[in-house]
Amino acid sequence: MAKDVRRGSRRSRSAEVPVSRQAVGLDVGGTKIAALRVDEDGAVLARTSVPTPTGEGEEIVSAALAAARSVMSSDVVAVGAGLAGMVDQCSGVLRYAPNLPWREMPVAERIGRGTGLPCVADNDANVAVWGEFRFGAGRGMDSLLMLTIGTGIGAGVVAEGKLFRGAHGLAGEVGHIIVEPGGPVCGCGNRGCWEQVASGQAIGRLGREAVEESPASLIARVVDGDEERVDGRLVTRAAHDGDEVAREILAGVGRRLGEGIAGLVNAFDPEIVVVGGGAVDAGELLLGPARAALRRCVEAPEYRPEVPLVAAALGVDAGSIGAAILALDASENPAL
Repeated sequence: MAKDVRRGSRRSRSAEVPVSRQAVGLDVGGTKIAALRVDEDGAVLARTSVPTPTGEGEEIVSAALAAARSVMSSDVVAVGAGLAGMVDQCSGVLRYAPNLPWREMPVAERIGRGTGLPCVADNDANVAVWGEFRFGAGRGMDSLLMLTIGTGIGAGVVAEGKLFRGAHGLAGEVGHIIVEPGGPVCGCGNRGCWEQVASGQAIGRLGREAVEESPASLIARVVDGDEERVDGRLVTRAAHDGDEVAREILAGVGRRLGEGIAGLVNAFDPEIVVVGGGAVDAGELLLGPARAALRRCVEAPEYRPEVPLVAAALGVDAGSIGAAILALDASENPAL
């Protein structure tokens, strides 16, 4: 009889193994919406990606909800959303987005109501830096700076193990520091913002200019002279295929990126700088010149520890993973 009880006890313990807590992370950018189902260890269990609608803000909310539902399971306890714009993290309201048609949009409330789950909304760079801090290139560090380089440029900062959001929760809009007065018009309405010379937008714009200026380049030949077909991804592919014009474009954008990063290193003194977002597909063709400019432009490089500049370990998943983990962490510690 005792032997049977022991066997039953073993079966009971096995049946009570807890299921890992899971969350859905949304990364809503200017060109695509990524949705991942993630467990508390940062493992991706399901994923989808859809183009960001070009219509009104409500269409984008609907698309984000549909993406979240498509990866949902009964084990999901929260949803996190990273948004490309100025997010009031306390209320979950997206105040302003330079590259999306969102103004005063209560994104967290809409997604929470649509999924029936608690939703945390934050700036896309904040959630990305949280992902890299917890499970990526910044794991084990207390201070890191992350730049997300895509349609625009955002920054997330972790200081002493906590997200730095500023007095109004709107910190990190570094892409709108004016570095070239009178330069290209930005989505924010100003001219010469940093993201206009050092982001995916800049790569695409310079690629389109190259179609006319360098008709023999691979960029021009691939699109048969139609500059409207050129974007940053096409320029990056041409550069990887050896096109010198495309490589010069990436080198120039990388230099402008590194110059700006040097100023941020002066301001925040991080242990490491992590670069993520779609533009990082360019790899060392972009990051190599950025590192050189960082070393050249940072204050007193011979008197300070070198700050590594590395690609995001989580790649383009950093934002979605970070959003999911931030939602799980916030459910246990609202002070985050």
